[in-house]
Amino acid sequence: QVKLVESGGGSVQPGGSLRLFCGASGYIACRADMSWYRQAPGKEREFVSSIDIDDGIKYADSVKGRFTMSREDSDKHSVVLQMNNLNPNDTAMYYCKRSRSWCNSLEYWGQGTQVTVSK
Repeated sequence: QVKLVESGGGSVQPGGSLRLFCGASGYIACRADMSWYRQAPGKEREFVSSIDIDDGIKYADSVKGRFTMSREDSDKHSVVLQMNNLNPNDTAMYYCKRSRSWCNSLEYWGQGTQVTVSK
């Protein structure tokens, strides 16, 4: 069983920054693709960014140039999302996902961390 816990959310003004962290714990036998998604009130959950097992990274067009995703140095199973130049459209609950892998056929989601951007 793998558990994902997000942290780092909060309230910031437009133009501000936040750093989200997704910690993975439990029995983890191999690396897996990791992703960030977000869901704003009344909207569907949307893709934000992902990092594959070879550290290839993808971003949604809406966050390119502002968000940076990486694996946590000391624990390659945990990931970080550095968010800069935030705007009100970034307000959402942010979720971390661990995709199925060769060593674990299950997909895991965290409980989410709230990001609010307002004046």
